[in-house]
Amino acid sequence: MILAQSSATAGRAATDFMWLVTLLPFLSAVIIGFGGKRLGGRAHIAGIAAVGGGLVLSLVGFYQLAAGNATVEASWVWFELDSIELEFGMNYDFLTGVMFVVVTTISTLVHIYSVGYMHGDKRYTWFYTALSLFTGSMLFLVIANNLMQMFVGWELVGVCSYFLIGHYWEETDNSSAAIKAFIVTRVGDVGFLFGIFALFIAGGTFNIPELNLLAEEGELTGTIATVGALLLFCGAVGKSAQVPLHVWLPDAMAGPTPVSALIHAATMVVAGVYLVARMFIVFEHAPAALNVVAIVASITMLIAAALALVQDDIKRVLAYSTVSQLAYMMAALGVGAYTAGVFHLFTHAFFKALLFLGAGSIIHAVHSNNMSDMGGLRKFMPTTFMTFIVGSLALAGIFPLAGFFSKDEIIGEALRAASDERQIVAWIVLISALITAFLTALYMTRACVKTFFGAYRGHGHPHESPRTMTVPLQILAVGSVAVGFLGFPVVGPFPDWINVPGEVHHGFSAFYNLALPAISVAVALAAIWLGFQLFYFERFKVDIRSGRFAWFYRLLENKYYIDDIYLGGIVRPIQYPIARATNWINQNVIDGVVNGTAWGTVAAGKGVYGVIDQRVVDFAVNGAAGLTGFSGGILRYIQTGNVQRYAAFLFVAVAAFVALFGLF
Repeated sequence: MILAQSSATAGRAATDFMWLVTLLPFLSAVIIGFGGKRLGGRAHIAGIAAVGGGLVLSLVGFYQLAAGNATVEASWVWFELDSIELEFGMNYDFLTGVMFVVVTTISTLVHIYSVGYMHGDKRYTWFYTALSLFTGSMLFLVIANNLMQMFVGWELVGVCSYFLIGHYWEETDNSSAAIKAFIVTRVGDVGFLFGIFALFIAGGTFNIPELNLLAEEGELTGTIATVGALLLFCGAVGKSAQVPLHVWLPDAMAGPTPVSALIHAATMVVAGVYLVARMFIVFEHAPAALNVVAIVASITMLIAAALALVQDDIKRVLAYSTVSQLAYMMAALGVGAYTAGVFHLFTHAFFKALLFLGAGSIIHAVHSNNMSDMGGLRKFMPTTFMTFIVGSLALAGIFPLAGFFSKDEIIGEALRAASDERQIVAWIVLISALITAFLTALYMTRACVKTFFGAYRGHGHPHESPRTMTVPLQILAVGSVAVGFLGFPVVGPFPDWINVPGEVHHGFSAFYNLALPAISVAVALAAIWLGFQLFYFERFKVDIRSGRFAWFYRLLENKYYIDDIYLGGIVRPIQYPIARATNWINQNVIDGVVNGTAWGTVAAGKGVYGVIDQRVVDFAVNGAAGLTGFSGGILRYIQTGNVQRYAAFLFVAVAAFVALFGLF
């Protein structure tokens, strides 16, 4: 049953068929998965065709939105129980349209690039199956018109990332990285799920536009709205790798480089930013939650940028850069700069995909991730060199590249907010953003110098990558230059496309004043100059490893000891005292009785007491089994197969939890 559907034009517009963009990658995953042996080395054809077709539809749909077609919301009731309705639907507006263009563009280029990069891989077919499924899951998340459907897409994205990060699962580091990513993000997902239920209890619906409308009209405010927003943000902290759940992202570099590009540029990690942007009006009317978003983002951008400075693995440099830039986006949303935050998500997708695919081209040539095994590659890989430099300058925020417009708009909006009512938090964001801009330019200069300049320090004979890999680099380089002009002050159309309804206009501030971008570019240029002096000309000798600041270097080298804290405080206590004790009891007490050992041996040597002991243990073991059977017999009357009844029990339990949370 269709609950709601809106369209301003007569007939059927392309925007009415945007669900096809989501469906196509799922279909290609099925085709590749079931026809894998027959497709063999041609498995990529179905994936490229499906995602490429989705890109064409996304561009047509976005053009129609820009031309004045109304947004479309259509939903069908899955099931209902009293006032509880679960829907399956779509919500296609400008935010969805931008995300569709970003996801399908980057995914199409990654699919093409992977033809050369993954050539000869023994799980070539499975790789393309998982890649298509990953893309479809992200699109399913984006188009959802309700939080429950979004959560399904959210979890599918997590599962697919587990498959792709652990693609080379035979190596322990890779399988451990996949498990770590899966578990750490699940921690945030628990908060996300409870946030969904909290907002349902407060607003009576899962529908995202309706929840935002209730918040805008003042009907969704107070403690419950703040709690709900903060719990949603827990999910965003996990997926978008914000402190303290950022630890999974650098380890995720164990996956193939095309996967890293897709995760970091257009899918999984931007899902958290998208969630906050999609629910922005709810967050805006819960100022305490928005302040938490801004402060967490400010801390994250600084510590991640500092960590990028001491990495030797080129992919880890880019991984920490992604953490830092995601924090930039979150910080923008935290100070109310909705449009600027979404614009940075849009531009970042192009230059970060370019950098990761460029890193993959380098690794493909030198067979090493370590920059200490590189050097002088500009002579051997001119296309990779030029495109990587373009991506690095865009990331550093140098005019007129894309990163300049989006990054400086965030800084300008932070200054605007600092001069308004939320001064302290906005000043924290502003100062953190300027320091991060300096560190970003510095660590990218270091990476470029160590990779492309000086003498080649590796083994073998590096060479330029095949056209299937270099053409996507060239396309992304053009995008890294061009897309920033969509947000050019006054004349750029992006602010008109992406805006959030409400009393306060969250469009661009035209950089607030012309002095601010000049300062920002000067800061970046100073960092680039310093980087060349330190890492190329070596005019400044700074022995940070053994000098006065050796403690700080050790702190960075050990990643602030956060992983050690998790390992010592959570993982090892579960692995050793709890898991080992459970295993010992199972092996020596329960299995010992069954196998005639342990207690059985005692019974053979102790006469009556042994027999008593044996009977007691037999009673305990069989009694436990009997108790389980008895309790199962009772519980079967509850397990009726009635999904509505299960949902009612779940909502009652969550309502009790939220009520207790609000009381205490």
